[in-house]
Amino acid sequence: VQLQASGGGLVQAGDSLRLSCAASGRTFSSLHMGWFRQAPGKEREFVAGINRSRTGFSSTIYADSVKGRFTISRDNAKNTMYLQMNSLKPEDTAVYYCAAKESIARSEYDYWGQGTQVTVSS
Repeated sequence: VQLQASGGGLVQAGDSLRLSCAASGRTFSSLHMGWFRQAPGKEREFVAGINRSRTGFSSTIYADSVKGRFTISRDNAKNTMYLQMNSLKPEDTAVYYCAAKESIARSEYDYWGQGTQVTVSS
């Protein structure tokens, strides 16, 4: 599986950005997907996850720090996952990575994209 994250940039506090993650190499709809981020000097942290769906509905989960501001979604027809980020804060500044895994039972993700930089100025 190859993952390509895009959409990062430099924005001001309160602005919005939408990140995209394009997947190839495997049936996208069979993958559980997630977004992670890593700020300078900090460990990588989970941001949001979205499960695969066999019914058209995918369940989602968010880190408390982004709940209510970020929305994760997926378009299986386009093999793409998104992260809509609203009300951005300087503390959201980080490199954002998309990831995929084949089993919901695994805590570790199997595949990782290259990351896209998000910088939020105050």
